Amino acid sequence: MKDIPLYEVTKITNLRDVIKTRVKEFPENPVFLHKPNKSKDYVPVSTEQYDHDIDSLGTAFMHYVKKGSRIAILAETRYEWYVTYLATTNGTGCVVPIDKELKTEEIINCLSRAHADYLVFSSSKLESVNELYGKIDSIKYYVCMDDIDDERYINYSRLIKEGEELLESGDKTFTEATIDPEEMTILLFTSGTTSKSKAVMLNQRNICKNLMSMFSMLYIDRNDMFFSVLPLHHTYECTCGFLGQVYRGTTVAICSGLRYITTEIKQAQPTCVLMVPVMLEMFYKNIMKNINSDPKKAKKFNTGRKLSKFLMKLHIDVRKKLFAQIHDVFGGRMRLIILGGAPVKPEALEFFQDMGFICVQGYGLTECAPILALNRDVDFENEAAGLPLPGVDVQILNPDSDGIGEFIAKGDNVFMGYYEDPEATAEALDSNGYYHTGDLGYIDKNGFCIITGRKKNVIIAQNGKNVFPEEIEYLLSLDEHVAESVVTGEHDDIKNDIIIVATIFPDMDKIEEELGKDATDEQIQTVLEDVVSKVNDKLVNYKKIKRTVLRKEEFEKNTSRKIKRY
Repeated sequence: MKDIPLYEVTKITNLRDVIKTRVKEFPENPVFLHKPNKSKDYVPVSTEQYDHDIDSLGTAFMHYVKKGSRIAILAETRYEWYVTYLATTNGTGCVVPIDKELKTEEIINCLSRAHADYLVFSSSKLESVNELYGKIDSIKYYVCMDDIDDERYINYSRLIKEGEELLESGDKTFTEATIDPEEMTILLFTSGTTSKSKAVMLNQRNICKNLMSMFSMLYIDRNDMFFSVLPLHHTYECTCGFLGQVYRGTTVAICSGLRYITTEIKQAQPTCVLMVPVMLEMFYKNIMKNINSDPKKAKKFNTGRKLSKFLMKLHIDVRKKLFAQIHDVFGGRMRLIILGGAPVKPEALEFFQDMGFICVQGYGLTECAPILALNRDVDFENEAAGLPLPGVDVQILNPDSDGIGEFIAKGDNVFMGYYEDPEATAEALDSNGYYHTGDLGYIDKNGFCIITGRKKNVIIAQNGKNVFPEEIEYLLSLDEHVAESVVTGEHDDIKNDIIIVATIFPDMDKIEEELGKDATDEQIQTVLEDVVSKVNDKLVNYKKIKRTVLRKEEFEKNTSRKIKRY
């Protein structure tokens, strides 16, 4: 393992420290760039204004409900979301971020299970809120982030004004409220259908330890501009893309929605971004499609890539100039792309690294607040999920002959348990305090975590060997004819054996390019079977795909854009 010093970070013990550190150390930097009232241009929010709004809203909250109340947020990413979050955690009570993509019945389920006292929502969710109004006994107040004329709902602007008046009169119930870093102040519902989802209890120690450890490994500071594209109810974006950026003095430019990414990334000119792999691969696919559309352009690009690699060996970096058009796609100033949520194709990472971007992936779970392992900007392996965070003990439980077992972890970032679910908590947290992740893999000689698959997805072959579907799905994904795939094990009654089946949703653009728009199912099936044959050549016999199934539509996904396997 390389002995590379960690970056120095400011010590924090609670989330009030996060904003107060920002005010003290980086007061001149705007904390957010947003587009209020659908304005065309970004409008900055100063650190002082953000701090003031947090204290105002928090003070108003505590004027209506007692300390320790549950405040749920149901909204898209917007400035008021950021204010509400810290106005809750920094003295009022426990914040409950709700996935805005959930159906009304699922929202009701989450709010009921959380025993929410407040619901703070965006007018974009008004239809759902109208439907659920009065159906949750615990909710005392509904607060709309936008000014609407409905006596059932309190307008956010009114609360801000009331809070300001209370602060001016000397009210310090919020600003001087005691914060217990060991108390549950964040309640998060995991992805999946709400009836099956778990409510993860996090405290402020979990989050603060994660922030300090993460930024000691990966450098981001006040000179950076962060581009926020992922939903805030996920702890990945919330911890790494919101709280972390406030903590480090970075400005956050809010993307108005996925369809605005390509235009607003050029407008904001960010230097760093969090993505899920499907986003990076979309950029990669579009860039390569453009390059390969013209043989002369492709030849010029490949020559430039080889030249750049040669010059880098001589410590001469011309990548930003040589690949200026690709940098322009990301606004011209992008330096750091962080991936999480799923494995990333190493060739996609290497491509963007060759173009001059620091492009690394990390590994996390909601239960770990969320980061567990992270590739560093100065020490990374593209095949790896990352190095364990400082202060976190990551081990492999019951490794097999190949060294593969379940990742378990113990540290200050590990969650408190599942809310009102002692049985699930006992299954996840053992008597020694280790969290059992359900992910399988090994730790290589350099200390990097290599993930091979999910424990619940493993297929046990007739010979007792483990087959990891994710490994085969990855090999299939390398072929440009494959858009998505799911590998399963099915019992073959004739052979009385488990056979490996690959269900594939093809990349229809590539199929139509080669076979035309009138391609038959039989022709597409033949192409996919040829793909499978090539993949089988790379697999030992018990892992080989025995049956190929053509799927004509995308697989169903959860709101994290992960395929629902079952």
